[in-house]
Amino acid sequence: MSNATFAPTYGPVPIPLKELLPWAIFGGLLLMLAIYFIGAEQGATSLISGMGVHEFVHDGRHLLGFPCH
Repeated sequence: MSNATFAPTYGPVPIPLKELLPWAIFGGLLLMLAIYFIGAEQGATSLISGMGVHEFVHDGRHLLGFPCH
């Protein structure tokens, strides 16, 4: 009977900043858009008329401490 062990010959590869930066910017823009819709939509800076967006994010507004009524 032989004992076999697994020893990988490679380690984790670091991700260069110039490859990570576009994804970080994209994620940041998506987060800013989400905060806009949760925090400011249906107010003075409304982009979409009606109450649909407000009702969709209503509980998120309360969870994050934004006043809505």
